[in-house]
Amino acid sequence: MSRLIVVSNRVSAPTDPAAGSAGGLAMALSAALRKYDGLWFGWSGETIEHYTGEVKIEDRAGVTVGLVDLEAQDVDEYYNGYANKTLWPLFHHRIDLAQYERSYGEGYERVNRRFAEVLAPLIQPDDMIWIHDYHMIPMARDLRRLGIRNRIGFFLHTPWPARQLLVTLPHHRRLVESMFDFDLIGFHTQEWSDLFTDYVVSEAQGELDGTGGLECFGRKVQTGVFPIGIDVDGFLAARNSTLGARTYDRMAASSAFRSMMVGVDRLDYSKGLEERLLGYEQFLQDNASMRGEVFLLQVTPISRDDVDSYQDIRARLDALAGRINGAFGDMDWQPIRYLNRTYRRDQLAGIYRAARVGLVTPLRDGMNLVAKEYVCAQNPEDPGVLILSRFAGAAEQMGEALLVNPYSREELSDAIQKALTMPLAERIRKWEALMEVVRATDVGIWRDDFVRALRADDTTAQSTQWAGAA
Repeated sequence: MSRLIVVSNRVSAPTDPAAGSAGGLAMALSAALRKYDGLWFGWSGETIEHYTGEVKIEDRAGVTVGLVDLEAQDVDEYYNGYANKTLWPLFHHRIDLAQYERSYGEGYERVNRRFAEVLAPLIQPDDMIWIHDYHMIPMARDLRRLGIRNRIGFFLHTPWPARQLLVTLPHHRRLVESMFDFDLIGFHTQEWSDLFTDYVVSEAQGELDGTGGLECFGRKVQTGVFPIGIDVDGFLAARNSTLGARTYDRMAASSAFRSMMVGVDRLDYSKGLEERLLGYEQFLQDNASMRGEVFLLQVTPISRDDVDSYQDIRARLDALAGRINGAFGDMDWQPIRYLNRTYRRDQLAGIYRAARVGLVTPLRDGMNLVAKEYVCAQNPEDPGVLILSRFAGAAEQMGEALLVNPYSREELSDAIQKALTMPLAERIRKWEALMEVVRATDVGIWRDDFVRALRADDTTAQSTQWAGAA
C-alpha cells in the first residue's frame, strides 16, 4: 500500500495519545496516520537565526514526523502575517480585521516554496500527499514545479469565503489558480464547496465538468464534501479512563447541585465568545429565578497572543466576565468561571459529561469538533443538551442540536432556558440522533473517504457528499 504524507503548518502529533487541547485536528491527524505508513511534515514551531532547510525526523507515539525550523522573518510574514492577519479573518468573513500587506504575501509564497523544496526529495513514486489548511494553499503548485506528479489532495479546515469578500484579497485569482494543481480539494460542508465553485465559475469563468470536478486555468480538479469527525472509540476511552472519571467526579461535586454549562474554545474572535457571554447575561436578566442555579464554565486557552486583535479580545473578555460576575454573583455563587488554560482530552471528556448544557456558538467555523466531543461524552441515560451555532460547519449535520443565531442575545438566552428545562425523554431522543451523526462521521470514515477519493484516477474520481442523518 502506498504511503500517506500529511503536510500541515504545525506538526503537533502528541507524544501522549491521551493528551489533547481544545482543538481536535492534532488528534484527528494522529489517528489517521497510525492507520497508514507515512509521514507528517511541517513547521517545528521553532525559529532559527538563518533558514537551513534541514529536516528532522522523529517518532511521536507511533507517528513519523518531519520537522523544519523557520527563521524569524518567515514566522512574522508567513504565519503571524498572511496566515493569521490576512487569510484567517478573510475566510471567517472578517475583512474589517484583514491586513493586506505585500510583505505578508511574499513571505507566504516563500515559505510554501521552501517547504516544497524540503519535502520533494522525501517523496516516493507511489506516495499520496495530503496537504492541510489555508497555510499551504500554494504548496501543490510548488511541488509540481519541482517535478512531483503524485496524487496531491488538499483539505480546508476553515470556511471558504463568499466570492464578494474573496475578491478583496490582492492576487486572489493567483491563489485560487494554485489550487488547480491539486487533484482533490475537500471541504467540511456543501456550503463551503458551493462558495468555492461560485468563485471559479463566476469570477474565473471556470466550468463544472459533470463529474463533480471543475475545469479552469487549463486544468481540472475534483472537489468533495468530507465532514471531519472525532476518534469516537478513543474519546470514549478517554471519558472512561481513571482521569476522565475523576474529573467528572470533581466537576459534579464542584457544581454543588447547580447545573453547569460548558464552553471550550481557543481564544479567537471567530468563536463568538463575547456574544456568548452577552447571551448568558441576557439569560440571567430574563430568568431571575434561575440565578444561583446555573453557572458557565468557559475554558479558553490563549492562542496567537502576539497578534493585536487577539490581545484586544482577551482584554474585552476579561472585562465582560468580570462585569457579569460583579453584577449577578453572590457570596457563594459566581455566574462564570473563566479559565485561560489547556486541559487534557480525558479531563475535557470528564468536564463535558458533567455539563448539563454544551455551548458551541461560533460566529463562523469550519466544523468545530467540540460539538461532537460534547455529544460523545454524555451519559446515555441522562444526557446534556448541545446548543450549536447555525454558522458552525457541524450544524449542517447536527440538526437535532438547539441551533441558534449567535449574534442574537435573546435567541441564545431562550435556547439556554429551553436546554436547562428540557424533559429527559426529549434530551435522550436528541442525544441518540446526534450520537448517530458522531459515529457516522468518525475520523476513520473521514480519513478513508478522502484517501479513497484521492487514490482514484482522473477518470473515476467523484465528488463525495456525506449522506448521514441531519
